[in-house]
Amino acid sequence: MTPLDLEQAIFHLVLYGGNARGKAYEALDAAEEFRFEDAEKLLQEAEEELMKGHKWQTDLVQSTGDNPPSFLAIHAQDHLMTALAELNLVKRFVENYRVIDDLKKRVEKLENR
Repeated sequence: MTPLDLEQAIFHLVLYGGNARGKAYEALDAAEEFRFEDAEKLLQEAEEELMKGHKWQTDLVQSTGDNPPSFLAIHAQDHLMTALAELNLVKRFVENYRVIDDLKKRVEKLENR
């Protein structure tokens, strides 16, 4: 892998990780407003961004062979993995907001009897 190829791979890991993280938090914002269709769409987009980043990560790992990875490559991979962890956490929050919305509707229905 040439230095330019390495730089491009690092850039893409950071790019796709950042895109995934941004979409995940947009999904959380939508869930907080009980817009679950929007939240699901954004979660799917976040997954797609992570998959793109994962492809670059796989290519990077396979191309380094026995050479030790650079500090920037490791940091970029951490960035991508952190985005994955945050996406998984956001998914749980979205589910919690679904439960809250359901309970809220049930309470309102009881109050209106």
